[in-house]
Amino acid sequence: MPKKIMVQRTQTGVRIETRMLKVLKGLAEYLDMSLGDLLEGITLHAFAGIAPFEPATRKKIEQLKAVYGMDYGVEASHKMHEVHDRSSES
Repeated sequence: MPKKIMVQRTQTGVRIETRMLKVLKGLAEYLDMSLGDLLEGITLHAFAGIAPFEPATRKKIEQLKAVYGMDYGVEASHKMHEVHDRSSES
């Protein structure tokens, strides 16, 4: 049995692009894990320079991106600018 690693988790208010969040939530549901566990796994893989997903999971990600209209990829990194809803301004 693998040794357990004890951790302390912190609730955070991270802002993330809406379509990306929907894809991540859908993927977490598909993989039967929490969104937090998915994000931790992706981050640990990225820190190690290892791709986090097998080909079958990548295919599911592409399907989820199509469903939720996430029509961008890694090329959008550091280029996203937030749209402000002017209808809520008074």
